Amino acid sequence: MATIGTFTATDTGYNGQVRTLSLNLKARFVRIETPSDTGPHYRIFAAAGVELGAAWEKTARETGRVYLSVKLDDPSFPAPIYATLTEAETDGDFQLIWSRPQRD
Repeated sequence: MATIGTFTATDTGYNGQVRTLSLNLKARFVRIETPSDTGPHYRIFAAAGVELGAAWEKTARETGRVYLSVKLDDPSFPAPIYATLTEAETDGDFQLIWSRPQRD
């Protein structure tokens, strides 16, 4: 796992930066006012309003902490990027942590 972004909370979601070996972009998570039962709670946008992905609110079983399960995707990506947006322990900001899906 690696931190691929840092974000700050806003009134409508989160604003920040995503940085990987091939990405370096500003992004914002915008809360969906009335999400469906299975639909995302946030839409993720890059510059100029280009949709980059979605996020779902989850609660950790062990700690009860709320986090966002994130899926970033774009036609230029070889595969979707899965990550978790969680509060950083030190400074109140939020970190986007990349994870590779488990394969059997």
